[in-house]
Amino acid sequence: QVQLVESGGGLVQAGGSLRLSCAASGRVFSINVMGWYRQAPGKQRELVAVIRSGGSTNYLEFVKGRFTISRDNAKNTVYLQMNSLKPEDTGVYYCNAVCGSGFACNGMNYWGKGTLVTVSS
Repeated sequence: QVQLVESGGGLVQAGGSLRLSCAASGRVFSINVMGWYRQAPGKQRELVAVIRSGGSTNYLEFVKGRFTISRDNAKNTVYLQMNSLKPEDTGVYYCNAVCGSGFACNGMNYWGKGTLVTVSS
């Protein structure tokens, strides 16, 4: 099992910045991909950014150039630096980890409880 705990959400004005953190514990050696999803009020959860064990990343088009995902393997933590925030970025941000192949948990998704980000106009 893998446990994920997010932190860093809050209220910020448009144009401001926040940094989210997600600390992983448990069987962290089995994690291949980590990422951030968000769910805006009344909308489906969507992928914001992912980072793979090799360091490659992908971003939702809407956040490219504003958000940066990074990973500190020594601390088992993934970060999401969010700059130039917009009201449309408001939502609950969830940390996600995917178990890699070759493990009994192959492909299993783990989720944190989420952290709320509110961007005021």
